[in-house]
Amino acid sequence: MKVVDGSYGEGGGQILRTAVALSCITGEDIKVTNVRAKRPNPGLKRQHLTALKAAATICGARVEGLKVGSKEVVFSPNSISAGNFRFDVGTAGSVTLILQTLLPVVAYAPSQVTLELSGGTDVPWSPPIDYVRYVMLPHLRKLGYDVLLKLIRRGHYPKGGGLIQVYVPSPPKGFIPLKLLGRGEVKEVRGLSHCVKLPKHVALRQAKAAEETLREGGVKAPINIRLEHYEGKEDPHKGPGSGIVLWALAGKALLGSDALGAKGKRAEVVGKEAASKLLKDLSTGAALDMHMSDNILIYLALAEGNSAIHGAELSTHALTVIWLIKQFLPVTIDVFGEAGKPFKAVFKATNT
Repeated sequence: MKVVDGSYGEGGGQILRTAVALSCITGEDIKVTNVRAKRPNPGLKRQHLTALKAAATICGARVEGLKVGSKEVVFSPNSISAGNFRFDVGTAGSVTLILQTLLPVVAYAPSQVTLELSGGTDVPWSPPIDYVRYVMLPHLRKLGYDVLLKLIRRGHYPKGGGLIQVYVPSPPKGFIPLKLLGRGEVKEVRGLSHCVKLPKHVALRQAKAAEETLREGGVKAPINIRLEHYEGKEDPHKGPGSGIVLWALAGKALLGSDALGAKGKRAEVVGKEAASKLLKDLSTGAALDMHMSDNILIYLALAEGNSAIHGAELSTHALTVIWLIKQFLPVTIDVFGEAGKPFKAVFKATNT
């Protein structure tokens, strides 16, 4: 049994999510200690509990420590199953963080998989659902992994109530290596600005502020930000909530950014925040934004062949995931760069 110290590096939930995914894929039993040790409220929260239960269901695992607040988890997987699965966080816990665990796992299912997840789609400290749809999934397609995602209903903090459906028609059972070593010229910036249980002008102001900030930052390419809003009885959400996701098409590269609304936070601040993040990552010349630099690591480590990437920022999340991957897989990952700055990474990996 492999023992993973959950306090290593950033010491958050990502260690648990990634370790469980790698356990399912490799078939190796694990014990994760010090779960979320560096968070204000250590131990499992509802979203981590749901991710664990979901992974256990899909790979027939035996789990110990399956309760809110648990600081130690034992996970013993069996084989990965195909089929239809439904999981409900029961709160505004992030469905996109649950996907971080499940998507690598169901890529190794014997046939098609359908997931229905309920919870938070646009909540703090996690990728918003539009970032997953318009930035993450296109990168997975480059890896040979076709994932279809339908947003049924948005869920914001604190009420949640969001619903998504995910369909994997033909799991690849492996990934294509990639070389993403620099971006090209920015040809277009796209975006989606949304609001629920709020006036339409909130989404409009977010979009306008984002476009103005991008122009001030030197973006000359076309900017097309779509608005999504609901009015009266047509609004099915628990809300209120708002947010904006932007993505830049730059040669073969695709870089994204996001920002969420909050009580007392002006729509203009939300739009400017998302645009400023995108401008910062574009200024590095990297092929991957900070968040995709993190999310793509497990897939490249599982790919058959060598990969190389240029990321906008070497985050503590990324450093932690790289450390964790090396505990499970026969892979060499050479990292060139300093924490908090742009970096390059070269993978020499063997698929499990």
